[in-house]
Amino acid sequence: MERLDRCARALRTALVQSPIRLWLPWGLLGLMLGGSLLKALAPLPETYMSSKRNLLNIYFVKFAWAWTFWLLLPFIAITNYCLSRNVLEVLRRLSTLLVGTMIWYVCTRLFLQIEDFTGNCYRSPKLDELFQEHPSKQQCHQGGGFWHGFDISGHSFLLTYCALMIVEEMAVLRVLNTDRRPRLHAVVNALFVALSFLTLIWVWMFFCTAVYFHDFSQKLSGSLVGLSAWYGTYRFWYLKSFSPRLPLQNVSLSSKKPNCSR
Repeated sequence: MERLDRCARALRTALVQSPIRLWLPWGLLGLMLGGSLLKALAPLPETYMSSKRNLLNIYFVKFAWAWTFWLLLPFIAITNYCLSRNVLEVLRRLSTLLVGTMIWYVCTRLFLQIEDFTGNCYRSPKLDELFQEHPSKQQCHQGGGFWHGFDISGHSFLLTYCALMIVEEMAVLRVLNTDRRPRLHAVVNALFVALSFLTLIWVWMFFCTAVYFHDFSQKLSGSLVGLSAWYGTYRFWYLKSFSPRLPLQNVSLSSKKPNCSR
């Protein structure tokens, strides 16, 4: 328990108290640009992380939204109930996960449609001979062909959006104090530490995507969609009264942090 508390305190300093929410979007964009430049000018040798079969990709990235959703769900519910003691307010804040799910679903479906619309089927990976009888990606693969279209990087999009969303939601810890409730304190710390390490995984795998996979335009498009989804929600819509709103990040009635003592 003490070790968990020390870990949580260190991570709070790095991810909550620091201005990470301000520079993380620019940091992700910089990682994408730097990784893409490295891939183009000085490609790194093949490593374990350059394989799509690496464990982080199979068990985490392929289920990135599920991991983000199921860890944020109890974290948002517990922290917001401690602060507001209002079930309706908690449900309102939890609706951010429904918004995120819609963004994830619509964007990934749109990416597939764009790849299908802009692509052609080829007989070999060299893209030298068309398979005219297979006009869609599914038919092309079923016929043993190779589909080549504009494949917007879904990883760049989703990892960007998930990392930024987690950091935004963790900002609630600026004003929440659970020290008087040991069990609750442990639960909140455990969820916070899990979300922190999940964010580190998303940022690391985002960089690996930039270094090893996709063309520059595909990664740039995916990253910009992820940044736009974050900006459109947390920097625009959630500031409005008819929205799920932002998590509480400042204390207006007292100079002390609210505590969950009841």
